[in-house]
Order: sequence, then structure tokens, then C-alpha cells
Amino acid sequence: MRKLLSTVAIAMMGLVPLSASAETLTDALISAYRNSQLLEQNQAILRAADEDLAFAVGALLPVLRWQAQISANQAYYVEPTRVGGVLGATLSGQQPLRSSDTLALVAEMTLLDFGRNRLDIDVRNALILASRQSLVSVEQQVLLDAVAAYVNLRLQGELVSAQEANVRLITQDLRAAKDRFEVGEVTRTDVALAEAQLASANSALASAQGDYNVARERYRATIGHYPTTLSGLPKMPNTASTLAAARTIADRTHPAILEAQERAKAAELGIAVARAQMMPTIRGQIQLDQSFSGDGQGEVFSGGSSGPINQSLSINMNQTIYQGGQLSSQLRRQIAVSQSASAGLLQTVINVDEAVGTAWSRILVAQASIVAGDEQIRAAQAAYDGVRQEAELGSRTTLDVLDADQNLLSAKASRLQAGANLYVSRYQLLSAMGLLTAEHLRLGIPTFDPSAYLNAVKNAPATSGRGAKLDAILKKLGK
Repeated sequence: MRKLLSTVAIAMMGLVPLSASAETLTDALISAYRNSQLLEQNQAILRAADEDLAFAVGALLPVLRWQAQISANQAYYVEPTRVGGVLGATLSGQQPLRSSDTLALVAEMTLLDFGRNRLDIDVRNALILASRQSLVSVEQQVLLDAVAAYVNLRLQGELVSAQEANVRLITQDLRAAKDRFEVGEVTRTDVALAEAQLASANSALASAQGDYNVARERYRATIGHYPTTLSGLPKMPNTASTLAAARTIADRTHPAILEAQERAKAAELGIAVARAQMMPTIRGQIQLDQSFSGDGQGEVFSGGSSGPINQSLSINMNQTIYQGGQLSSQLRRQIAVSQSASAGLLQTVINVDEAVGTAWSRILVAQASIVAGDEQIRAAQAAYDGVRQEAELGSRTTLDVLDADQNLLSAKASRLQAGANLYVSRYQLLSAMGLLTAEHLRLGIPTFDPSAYLNAVKNAPATSGRGAKLDAILKKLGK
């Protein structure tokens, strides 16, 4: 019995590392951050959004292109004829085949589009900021999953240890029952009850071991490797002193809310873009070209004469007057999109506030469960000790002892579960407040810099060097 109490007590404490090489929760969080494919995926999505901005910036810059044209022509004279009273025509006076080739260099640029391209850049910037907040949401989920996997694996290990201790204890009870049966103190029924209880305990142990193996697989999927020895849980993170304070922080910092704000801003700007689409566009063009005439021998740019280099400057203005109502439809659609984004922002605030309240309630429930669990263990321990003593005096049966033992084991398991729930709930509240990030947790590792790639491409260079920049970013992350 003392061995069982000792095993469970050590498991419940969970504060002292079991070995020098034990993996801490911080180690697990760092590994999860570095090995998460979800983060990889969303970082790539963010880089794609950066390129959307570069594309929009490119619309403001000049366009330089070359163009070549090769043409050939040959002329004939048509002469009327009359054969047997029937009118006809023949071709005569064939002229030599002539080729005309033109090579041109053209530069053009939008001079005025009534802010359409500038507005598009603002939209892309807002969407980039939204994508950054989406990445933070993914980071929070990755770290929360890592905490849950770490705590659950420790919990399942503790439950296995408790079940193993219970099997050993019931084995001793069975041995004692058999010894007492031999001397006639108990009946064969008492022995059978102990045997049945041992079989049940072995079944519970197998189930606990299965749950532990499932937790190991979840740990590997979340953290990136199978666990070694796990260290004790560190102190729970600080959150907020009141529910109202937690909600205030969440409304200000939660990435889902910040993302919804940026998407609502982008949708609002989209209305201005749709209106600007109805305005004229003025473009300027400069062209240098030279023509070459061939000698009829099929040679290109040779064998003939070349004309002078011509230079032309033109400014053209165009505006769509009617396009089947498409522009008006696009404007109405964008207005609806903006209204949807605004409603989505309000709903996101409601969802975040609900998540904060839910996490807060879970903490209160877990705390109450711990208090009740401690009292339950105290009472169950006293009942077990009393029943066992009374059984030794013959006033209690073996079944009474076995039932008291199971009540005590159940109380200890519930207490372990409540402790794990409280720990995870604190991190859930931190996530609901928008603070479960590598930076806030001070994991001490290089984190993804969302501005590094953007700075390499935001001016839409023809060759951005983004490959080298990306390699440098990934090297910092240890990829």
C-alpha cells in the first residue's frame, strides 16, 4: 500500500526532472515550432501574398518590350480575256517579291488611372498584414497542441504507473486471500473475487498502456519525434487576474481579430478600386523602330536597304462606356464583400470573447476538481485503511477491501486528470488571449521574420535575390 501511495505521489508532483537528459516542455515547444509543417505551409502562403504586393507595385512601373515584324508582298496585274465568247482574266506583269521587316523598342507607362493601382497596393498591404496574423494563429495552435501532447503523455504515463501499482497490490491481496483460504479464514468466494478483481485490473492496465501508446503517437506527430524521458512541468504561465481583463487583452491582441480587421480594411478599399475601374486610363508610349526592305531572296534584315530610325511619342486615353453592366456588378459585389467582412469581424470578436470565457470556466472547474479530488483522496484513503483493518479483524469481506481499493484508485486518477486539465486550460486561456507565441513564451529561438521576404520583393525588382534571402531565413530557423 505504501508503494502505491509513493508512486502516485511522485507522479502527482511532476516537478523534478527524472534524469539529466529529460526533455522539458520548453524543449518540446521549440521542437514543435521548428518541425511544424503547418507553419511551413502558412509561411509560404505569406510569401505568396508578398509577391502579390510586388505584382501590384509593378503596375506603376514602366513596361519595356521589343517587338519584331516580318512581312512579304508581291503584286500582279490582272488582264481581262475572252475565249470563245467567254470572259476571263489572266495574271501578268508579276512584280518581284519584296520583304519588309520592322524592329521596334517600346516603352510605356500608365500616367493616370485615378488611383486604381495605388489602391490595389493598399489592398495587397492589408492582405499581407492579414496573412501575418493568420500565421500567428497557426503558431498559437501549434504551440497549444504541443502543450496538450506533452501534458497528456505525462498524464497517461502516470495513469499507467498507478494501474501497475494497483495490479501489484491486488496480486498481494489475492495471495493473502489464498493463504487465508488455506487456513479456513475465508471462503473460496473471496479468492474468486480477488481473482476477478485482478483480471479487471490487468484489463485496466492494458487499456492505460494503449492510451499511453496513442499519446506517444500524438506526441510524435505534434513535436516531431518520439518522446524520451519527460521532465517535470514548469510553473503555469501568467494570464490575467480577471475574466474582464483577459477579454480586454484578447480584443486588443488576438490574431484572429487583427486578421479580420485587416481583411475588412482590404474589402473596404476594394470598393474604391471597383469605382476607380470606371474611370479613364491615360498611358504614355515611346517607340523606336527601324524598317528593313529585302531583295526578294528571302533574306531577313539583309540584302536590301534599311530605313531611318523612327522615334514616336504618344499619349492615349481610354474609358469603358458600356461593358454589359460588368463594372457596376463588380462594384455591387465588392460592397457586399465589404459588408460580409465587417460582419465577420464582429463575429470574430464574439468568438474570441466566448473562447476566453470558456477557457476561464475550464480553469475554475479544474481548480474546483482539484480541491474536491484532494478531499476525495483523503476520504478514500481513510476508508481504505479502515476497511482493510476491519477485514483483518473479520468484520469486513475481501469484496469490501477490493471496492475500497478501487475507489481510492479512481480518486487518484481523477485528481491526476484534474491537474492536467488545469495546466492545459491555463495555456488555452493564454491562446484565447492571443499571447501563446514563441516570443511571449520566451522560447529563446530565432523565429520567422515576416518582413524579411517582403523587404526583398516589395519594390518589384526584376531579380530580387529572394532565393538567397529565403535560404538565409530558413538557415536561421534551423531548417
